[in-house]
Amino acid sequence: MKYAHIIGWGRFLPDSVLTNDDIAQLVETSNDWIYTRTGIRSRRIAGNKETTATLAFEAGARAVARANIRPEQLDLIIVATSTPQYSFPSTACQVQTYLGAGDAGAFDLSAACSGFVYALDMAAQAIATGSIKYALVIGAEVMSRVLDWEDRGTCILFGDGAGAVVLKGSDIPGGVLATACHADGSGGDALNLPAVYQNNLPLPMLSTTEEMAQSVAEKNTIRMHGRQVFRFATRVVPAAVTEVAEKAGIPLDEIDLIVPHQANVRIIDSAAKKLGVEANKFYINVTNVGNTSAASIPIALCEAVEAGRLRPNDTLVFVGFGGGLTWASALIKWEVTPPKEMSDFTGSQWRQYRYIRARLRARLRQWRRAAWARLAGSPTPGARLKDADKNK
Repeated sequence: MKYAHIIGWGRFLPDSVLTNDDIAQLVETSNDWIYTRTGIRSRRIAGNKETTATLAFEAGARAVARANIRPEQLDLIIVATSTPQYSFPSTACQVQTYLGAGDAGAFDLSAACSGFVYALDMAAQAIATGSIKYALVIGAEVMSRVLDWEDRGTCILFGDGAGAVVLKGSDIPGGVLATACHADGSGGDALNLPAVYQNNLPLPMLSTTEEMAQSVAEKNTIRMHGRQVFRFATRVVPAAVTEVAEKAGIPLDEIDLIVPHQANVRIIDSAAKKLGVEANKFYINVTNVGNTSAASIPIALCEAVEAGRLRPNDTLVFVGFGGGLTWASALIKWEVTPPKEMSDFTGSQWRQYRYIRARLRARLRQWRRAAWARLAGSPTPGARLKDADKNK
């Protein structure tokens, strides 16, 4: 059995900042109203040319650089997201191409705001069985594109960004020591994001034009019952932390830092009280980034490292909760000495060159595939449908 150690981490936030005062120009609210209820003052918003995949790549490239490995060494890439650019190909496949990560396995995971911890669990289990050695786990979201900017209950909460970690298999005890993943599907109506697939053709199964109009009019935006989610979160967060600590056989008072999903300061304060621990044991960065869903925990982890909140042999807990309803936790023995801040996003110019080359290679493969399809013609020349042959 191998232990999955975190050896690299990285985050990326878009440049554009949306403050509470900016939101007050869109809906009836104020900076004080938002901050008092959520602890949020501002959040980042992705630009027109930024996508979930580009944010995920930026965070993943930083994590790979810190891990001091080559992208080709990655065996698996998992992207936790609720806001992919495409249903398929997966965001992870796009990241794999951008990084030039050989033929590493790649897939997306959907567990809403718990997604990063779910993905961490999947990768750690794969490492534990010995099937892979290196994994890149990313949480990435562009929540701003699925918000109803007329709904004060949701548009004030969310922001965009990405965070990532690199896991490495090792015989040395440590790393991800215990995980717990749970769900309660009966709570799906409390927090959801409809997937609206639209085909405006007058198909027979759309019996009336009214039904078709209703289908087209449906918004693909987040829907949330705030009070239900708040009660759910204040219950499961302390329970999940306690569960994973018991699984690892580590007392709560020996946990050095808890990095929770950054949804609401009041939820975190409530969890601290129920656990009987000091509030400063929780790392909080929601004030300046908002709720970035699956990206929130890895983004907060990176900031905690930069702030000097983690030292070798510290015990760290991740805890997330979100739509599904889902919740998950992971306990990690942190044994990596935080490196100095990288001077640029890849750590060196040769890494930038490698990523540019990877994209050029991918484009060349696309052209070659298209050209061969045109020149080669049908793979089954002369083939005919059986029914068509009978009708002749």
